[in-house]
Amino acid sequence: MRTPSEAGHDGLEPGLSTIVDERRQLINLAYRLLGSLAEAEDAVQETYTRWYAMSPQRREAVESPGAWLTTVAGRICLDVLGSARARRERYVGAWIPEPLPDRTEWISGRAGGGAASADPADRITLDESVNMAFLVVLESMTPAERVAFILHDVFRYPFADIAAIVGRTPAACRQLASSARRRMRAAHTPVVPSAGQAGLVRDFKEAWEAQDIKALVGLLDPGATMTADGGGLVGTVLRPVEGSGAIARYLVHIAAKAPGLTLLERTVNGRPGLVAQHAGVTVTVAAFSLAGGRITRIWAVRNPEKLRPWTEDGQDGQDGQDGRG
Repeated sequence: MRTPSEAGHDGLEPGLSTIVDERRQLINLAYRLLGSLAEAEDAVQETYTRWYAMSPQRREAVESPGAWLTTVAGRICLDVLGSARARRERYVGAWIPEPLPDRTEWISGRAGGGAASADPADRITLDESVNMAFLVVLESMTPAERVAFILHDVFRYPFADIAAIVGRTPAACRQLASSARRRMRAAHTPVVPSAGQAGLVRDFKEAWEAQDIKALVGLLDPGATMTADGGGLVGTVLRPVEGSGAIARYLVHIAAKAPGLTLLERTVNGRPGLVAQHAGVTVTVAAFSLAGGRITRIWAVRNPEKLRPWTEDGQDGQDGQDGRG
């Protein structure tokens, strides 16, 4: 498994060269596997901890440091995915992947802020494999399916290398990736051009601000679903709201209940979305899925632990704990 680190930085100690070249790749991989930037950072940090736990002689004996790091990071993520299933069974309400801002909109990273914590978002490549619809379907896969699919279909690793990560044969890994592709096709997540989505999201924002139920219903697919994630830390609806009429009425109820709520058009996981702020603090980040010129899915993330990249100075969004969004 050759990686970009083997092509450059001649003369550097292998570990240093790997850090320079591979960290972005590992963060991209881990975020797609785990759906959480915080967990991705932890997984990559643990990967490097294991690298430097080896003696210099053992590190120098590694033929491909990038391949070694990818294998270890993949195994760590596989373990995290296994334990995450149990944690999410205890999670209050729906669990939605952590939303990512555009790199130009990133404010601060994990609690504490600073340049180091702001760095990870700049390392995430915002392509279709991180849009919210894609990540939500990944959540329906088994850990092994998810790892095989992401490594092969997104990062183009051969099944022989993936087999070393998931502990199965290359043929079994091929089957895992094939099963994952069927799940993706069954989910029917068409790609809508960003310009078209931006216009629809803008119309949706204006109808919401005007508390115009009729306009909202017209923008929503009749079978649309809205899912909110508060994690039990802030007030929000615990079950999906289904149907255009029910969603429109719920949104108007929120607008009436929370005067002063400001809606901003922002990039969410590489696609046009909305950010709701109260008193200058981000309290909700909403991602959308569209089909046939209408909104089919809304994912509203309100869990303050997932909104740290969107809030200044690492604030936890405490101002939003009164049920808004």
